[in-house]
Amino acid sequence: MNTIYPKKLRLPSDIAHIKDLRMGEIVMLSGTVYTARDQAHKRLAAAIENCEQLPFPLDGAAIYYCGPTPAAEGQIIGSCGPTTSARMDAYTPLLLDNGLKVMIGKGVRSDDVTQAIKEHGAVYLSAIGGAAALYQSTVRTCELIAYPDLGCEAVYKLTVEDFPAMVTIV
Repeated sequence: MNTIYPKKLRLPSDIAHIKDLRMGEIVMLSGTVYTARDQAHKRLAAAIENCEQLPFPLDGAAIYYCGPTPAAEGQIIGSCGPTTSARMDAYTPLLLDNGLKVMIGKGVRSDDVTQAIKEHGAVYLSAIGGAAALYQSTVRTCELIAYPDLGCEAVYKLTVEDFPAMVTIV
Protein backbone atom coordinates (compact mmCIF):
# COMPACT_ATOMS: atom_id res chain seq x y z
CA MET A 1 0.00 0.00 0.00
CA ASN A 2 1.34 3.44 -0.95
CA THR A 3 1.17 6.26 1.54
CA ILE A 4 0.53 9.73 0.18
CA TYR A 5 2.67 12.43 1.72
CA PRO A 6 1.22 15.86 1.09
CA LYS A 7 3.46 18.66 -0.08
CA LYS A 8 3.57 21.75 2.09
CA LEU A 9 3.12 25.05 0.25
CA ARG A 10 3.43 28.44 1.97
CA LEU A 11 1.62 31.25 0.17
CA PRO A 12 2.72 33.53 -1.33
CA SER A 13 6.40 32.78 -0.64
CA ASP A 14 6.44 29.30 -2.24
CA ILE A 15 4.75 30.36 -5.51
CA ALA A 16 7.90 29.44 -7.44
CA HIS A 17 7.34 25.80 -6.42
CA ILE A 18 4.10 25.55 -8.41
CA LYS A 19 6.15 24.32 -11.36
CA ASP A 20 7.16 21.27 -9.28
CA LEU A 21 3.58 20.18 -8.55
CA ARG A 22 2.05 17.21 -10.35
CA MET A 23 -1.58 16.37 -11.05
CA GLY A 24 -3.07 14.24 -8.29
CA GLU A 25 -0.69 15.41 -5.56
CA ILE A 26 -2.11 16.52 -2.23
CA VAL A 27 -0.92 19.90 -0.96
CA MET A 28 -1.29 21.50 2.44
CA LEU A 29 -1.52 25.26 2.02
CA SER A 30 -0.49 27.74 4.67
CA GLY A 31 -0.41 31.52 4.37
CA THR A 32 -2.58 34.06 2.57
CA VAL A 33 -5.61 33.11 0.49
CA TYR A 34 -8.32 35.49 -0.76
CA THR A 35 -11.95 34.45 -1.13
CA ALA A 36 -13.85 35.52 -4.24
CA ARG A 37 -16.88 34.20 -6.04
CA ASP A 38 -18.47 35.21 -9.35
CA GLN A 39 -19.76 38.66 -8.35
CA ALA A 40 -16.38 39.62 -6.86
CA HIS A 41 -14.66 38.28 -9.99
CA LYS A 42 -16.91 40.45 -12.13
CA ARG A 43 -15.83 43.52 -10.13
CA LEU A 44 -12.15 42.54 -10.20
CA ALA A 45 -12.31 42.17 -13.98
CA ALA A 46 -14.03 45.55 -14.35
CA ALA A 47 -11.36 47.18 -12.18
CA ILE A 48 -8.60 45.69 -14.35
CA GLU A 49 -10.32 46.77 -17.55
CA ASN A 50 -10.79 50.32 -16.16
CA CYS A 51 -7.17 50.50 -14.87
CA GLU A 52 -8.44 50.88 -11.30
CA GLN A 53 -6.59 49.71 -8.20
CA LEU A 54 -7.49 46.21 -7.06
CA PRO A 55 -8.35 45.47 -3.41
CA PHE A 56 -5.40 43.05 -3.21
CA PRO A 57 -2.35 42.38 -5.38
CA LEU A 58 -2.99 39.65 -7.97
CA ASP A 59 0.69 39.03 -8.59
CA GLY A 60 1.32 35.58 -7.10
CA ALA A 61 -2.09 35.54 -5.37
CA ALA A 62 -4.25 32.57 -4.39
CA ILE A 63 -8.03 32.80 -4.69
CA TYR A 64 -10.35 30.37 -2.95
CA TYR A 65 -13.75 30.16 -4.65
CA CYS A 66 -15.74 30.42 -1.47
CA GLY A 67 -18.41 32.60 0.10
CA PRO A 68 -17.97 32.23 3.84
CA THR A 69 -20.99 32.50 6.07
CA PRO A 70 -20.91 34.84 9.07
CA ALA A 71 -18.90 33.57 12.00
CA ALA A 72 -20.75 32.41 15.09
CA GLU A 73 -19.73 33.93 18.40
CA GLY A 74 -16.21 32.83 19.28
CA GLN A 75 -15.38 31.67 15.74
CA ILE A 76 -12.99 33.24 13.22
CA ILE A 77 -15.14 32.40 10.19
CA GLY A 78 -18.37 30.63 9.42
CA SER A 79 -18.81 27.76 7.00
CA CYS A 80 -16.32 28.10 4.15
CA GLY A 81 -16.57 25.23 1.71
CA PRO A 82 -15.63 25.52 -1.97
CA THR A 83 -18.05 26.62 -4.66
CA THR A 84 -18.25 25.55 -8.30
CA SER A 85 -15.24 26.94 -10.14
CA ALA A 86 -16.81 27.06 -13.61
CA ARG A 87 -18.76 30.17 -12.58
CA MET A 88 -15.45 32.07 -12.53
CA ASP A 89 -14.25 30.82 -15.93
CA ALA A 90 -15.34 33.94 -17.84
CA TYR A 91 -13.00 36.07 -15.68
CA THR A 92 -10.14 33.68 -14.96
CA PRO A 93 -7.95 34.24 -18.05
CA LEU A 94 -7.89 38.01 -17.37
CA LEU A 95 -6.92 37.46 -13.73
CA LEU A 96 -4.22 35.01 -14.80
CA ASP A 97 -2.93 37.62 -17.26
CA ASN A 98 -2.56 39.94 -14.28
CA GLY A 99 -0.61 37.58 -12.03
CA LEU A 100 -3.07 35.17 -10.35
CA LYS A 101 -1.23 31.90 -9.65
CA VAL A 102 -3.42 29.67 -7.47
CA MET A 103 -7.14 28.92 -7.72
CA ILE A 104 -8.96 26.66 -5.27
CA GLY A 105 -12.48 25.37 -5.90
CA LYS A 106 -14.46 22.36 -6.99
CA GLY A 107 -15.45 21.00 -10.35
CA VAL A 108 -14.10 21.10 -13.88
CA ARG A 109 -12.68 24.12 -15.71
CA SER A 110 -13.25 25.09 -19.33
CA ASP A 111 -10.71 24.29 -22.02
CA ASP A 112 -9.83 28.01 -22.27
CA VAL A 113 -9.14 28.25 -18.55
CA THR A 114 -7.16 25.00 -18.53
CA GLN A 115 -4.97 26.34 -21.35
CA ALA A 116 -4.54 29.72 -19.61
CA ILE A 117 -3.50 28.00 -16.35
CA LYS A 118 -0.82 26.07 -18.22
CA GLU A 119 0.37 29.11 -20.20
CA HIS A 120 0.76 31.20 -17.04
CA GLY A 121 2.44 28.54 -14.91
CA ALA A 122 -0.47 28.62 -12.48
CA VAL A 123 -2.30 25.84 -10.66
CA TYR A 124 -5.91 24.84 -10.02
CA LEU A 125 -6.44 22.98 -6.77
CA SER A 126 -9.57 21.00 -5.97
CA ALA A 127 -11.13 21.27 -2.54
CA ILE A 128 -13.67 18.79 -1.24
CA GLY A 129 -17.32 19.78 -1.46
CA GLY A 130 -19.17 19.08 1.78
CA ALA A 131 -16.05 19.57 3.90
CA ALA A 132 -16.75 23.14 5.03
CA ALA A 133 -16.05 22.31 8.70
CA LEU A 134 -12.63 20.93 7.75
CA TYR A 135 -11.74 24.09 5.84
CA GLN A 136 -13.14 26.30 8.59
CA SER A 137 -10.75 24.61 11.03
CA THR A 138 -7.72 25.67 8.95
CA VAL A 139 -8.53 29.41 9.03
CA ARG A 140 -6.44 31.39 11.53
CA THR A 141 -7.51 34.93 10.54
CA CYS A 142 -10.30 36.38 8.40
CA GLU A 143 -10.46 40.02 7.29
CA LEU A 144 -13.10 41.61 5.06
CA ILE A 145 -11.15 43.62 2.47
CA ALA A 146 -13.53 44.46 -0.40
CA TYR A 147 -17.11 44.64 -1.67
CA PRO A 148 -18.96 44.30 1.67
CA ASP A 149 -22.25 44.93 -0.15
CA LEU A 150 -21.90 41.44 -1.67
CA GLY A 151 -22.42 39.79 1.72
CA CYS A 152 -20.91 36.31 1.76
CA GLU A 153 -19.54 36.98 -1.75
CA ALA A 154 -17.38 39.85 -0.50
CA VAL A 155 -13.60 39.44 -0.70
CA TYR A 156 -11.95 38.20 2.48
CA LYS A 157 -8.26 37.84 3.22
CA LEU A 158 -7.69 34.55 5.04
CA THR A 159 -4.64 33.21 6.76
CA VAL A 160 -4.82 29.42 6.59
CA GLU A 161 -2.74 26.64 8.09
CA ASP A 162 -2.57 23.17 6.51
CA PHE A 163 -5.52 23.73 4.17
CA PRO A 164 -5.77 20.46 2.16
CA ALA A 165 -6.32 20.41 -1.60
CA MET A 166 -5.48 18.28 -4.62
CA VAL A 167 -3.56 19.44 -7.68
CA THR A 168 -6.00 19.18 -10.57
CA ILE A 169 -4.54 21.39 -13.34
CA VAL A 170 -0.94 22.52 -13.54
